[in-house]
Amino acid sequence: MASQLMSRRLAAKNLIAAGAAGLAVATMAEGQQPHMQAALKALNNAAAQLQAAADDKAGHREKAIQLVSQAINQVQAGIQAGAKKK
Repeated sequence: MASQLMSRRLAAKNLIAAGAAGLAVATMAEGQQPHMQAALKALNNAAAQLQAAADDKAGHREKAIQLVSQAINQVQAGIQAGAKKK
């Protein structure tokens, strides 16, 4: 149980670090898109919170993690698509 919690916290920290690094690179390389960048930051925060939450949620936590991950991918794709228009 304790090892699962530690593993989950490490995964959340890695996710946050990767999101922050990706956000910084995307901002520099793809121009300013403040609303999309804010959405990406919020989604990365949501992902970290879901990872840190207790897992006894009848499968809803895991589904939420998957959906937030998909949303992160879509926002990143949108940022890239928006950068190509400039």
